[in-house]
Amino acid sequence: MTSYTTKLFFVIAFSASAISSFAQDDLLSLTEDPNAKKTHDKVFATFKGAKVINAQTTETVKKKTLDFCITHRFGNIGEASGGGPHALYGLDNISDIRIGFSYGVTDNLTLGWGRSKAKEMLDGMVKYRFLTQTQDNHIPLSIAFYGDMSYNPQVSSQFYSGAVLPADFKKDDMHRFAYTSQLIIARKFGSRFSMEILPTYQHRNFIIANINPDNGAVESNDLFAVGAAARLKLTQRICLVADYFYTFSKYRTNNSATPYYNALAVGIEIETGGHVFHLNFTNATGIIENNFIPNTTDSWSKGGVKFGFNISRVFNIGK
Repeated sequence: MTSYTTKLFFVIAFSASAISSFAQDDLLSLTEDPNAKKTHDKVFATFKGAKVINAQTTETVKKKTLDFCITHRFGNIGEASGGGPHALYGLDNISDIRIGFSYGVTDNLTLGWGRSKAKEMLDGMVKYRFLTQTQDNHIPLSIAFYGDMSYNPQVSSQFYSGAVLPADFKKDDMHRFAYTSQLIIARKFGSRFSMEILPTYQHRNFIIANINPDNGAVESNDLFAVGAAARLKLTQRICLVADYFYTFSKYRTNNSATPYYNALAVGIEIETGGHVFHLNFTNATGIIENNFIPNTTDSWSKGGVKFGFNISRVFNIGK
């Protein structure tokens, strides 16, 4: 077991242990009425939408329901990172836009498709929630699997840009695929606070084998990461949300040639009828995991923060 795999294992184990220990704490009610009797009934709305900001949640689209979501991310706010007043603090620029559709095959199984501006990425996703928390802690956690497969359709000169290819190198469409797998472990602590952890594995079929000049580490096709997210209800319809991803990668550690940073996002969630609306700030450029986990190169401390929003609308399909 490599040192980074060992670290990932201990982070996941510690986080799961912490959530499990909290799960035994029965001080807060999981219903809106603190005096209501607890039963084996399932806990609903651990999170209000399918995503916190960057992070997925255990929430799935209800059966025969279509969720239409637009995610928009402007440019960097800070002048040192290309923003400032002449770029209207990033509002003149667009880092990424994603238009996506998700359909509830069952109440626990969601299939989806989307297209992102960054790298022209096309992606298909599946989310399956196989465990749901109950009000009496008989089941203390909600757990879901999330998988995403993306395809980069850019012209070859863009896709292979920066790579020194041998004369006999064969370009292949399979190079353009990347895959993300996540286990989403969530817990609702009362009517106002929820949190989750997201152990993540990612594989990219093609990478440029650059070397970190500071430690000699080589970029690799496989990445491990762990995310954490939380939601705090402020009023009946307004919540504070945040998420963070730590990527285990020696190549990305103190790389002076190409600095990399972990993705951090904070925002406000607003529920208005059939809409869930997010206003957020993040240093991540890409929207889908296959973009922001390996490719976050902007820093909060240097003004590399982008304003963005997520908005979703659900439609009932059939009876």
